[in-house]
This record gives sequence, structure tokens and C-alpha cells, in this order.
Amino acid sequence: MTHTRKHSMWRCFFSAAVAFAIVSGAQGQEQQPLNASDIADGMRLFQQKGNCQACHGWAGDGHKTDSQMPDGANLRETKLNRAGLILIIKCGRLNSQMPAFDKFAYSDGRCYGKKQADLRAYPIRMPDPPATLQQREIELIADFMIAKIVGKGPMDRAKCIEFWGSETDACKAFAK
Repeated sequence: MTHTRKHSMWRCFFSAAVAFAIVSGAQGQEQQPLNASDIADGMRLFQQKGNCQACHGWAGDGHKTDSQMPDGANLRETKLNRAGLILIIKCGRLNSQMPAFDKFAYSDGRCYGKKQADLRAYPIRMPDPPATLQQREIELIADFMIAKIVGKGPMDRAKCIEFWGSETDACKAFAK
């Protein structure tokens, strides 16, 4: 077997192992109940500091208004659990437009075992994030997403009102 083929097989195995860990997560680890203050902080970070809505839309459904930003995944349909969300926010997605929000993500191999030099091998380069986030901020965004976005299905008027906590201009776009 050639070195290139072995490397390709190893990369495929590694990608599959990471994907399994992201989706299955830490089974048996109980998450503390989310409180309203943490969810509000996570929403603020999602909208402002992380500016996640620029690519994923305010509802996390991939519908955005900024035509300059790349199209983000529909997070309302994602299969990622909390651990997977934290990993993706922290490390970004290799070979995609999803940036890494951890300032040191590729400085020491903490993300996918890769360093900055390894990223040059990918045809699509991760952009710089609008801001870097601390671990606690990443966790707050993930918790907000679990509470308000992940697995919630397509947005409608009732979900919009629940999302914002009251009737807002954004909810007027949905039929009563």
C-alpha cells in the first residue's frame, strides 16, 4: 500500500471517528439545567460577538440577510449534540467557511490534531472569526443553541414568538 493511500485511509478513519464523537457525544454525562440568564447570554453572544447570524440567520436556519457572508448550515436540523456544537464553534470545520472561534485552535494541535501549517492542504480556507471566544462563551452559545435552535424544526410564528420571548417584527413574516 502506498504512503498516500495509507494517509488517505487514516484521514478517512480519523474523520469518521470525529464525526461519531460529535454526534454521539459524552453519553452518560448529565448537563446541568439551563437557566434563563445563561440562555440570554448565549443568544447575545450568538447574535453579537460571534455574529453567528451573519451566516446561519437569526433563527439558525441558514436564512440570512447578509449576501456577503457564506451560507451557514441549517442548525435547526443539525444532529450535533452539545459536545459537537462546542467542538465546531471552537475549532471550526476543516475545508469549509466555518471559522474557529478559539484563538489558539490551530496553534498546538488541540483541534483535530492539526496545526496552522496543516490547514494549507485544504482547498477551502477557514476565514478569521469576527471575534475570538473564551471557552465559557462557546459553552453559552452551545447551550443557547440547544435551548432555542437545535432540533426545533422549521421556524413558524409560534416558534418565533417563543424564540424572542414576545411578538417581534421578525415574527410578522410568519402567518398567524
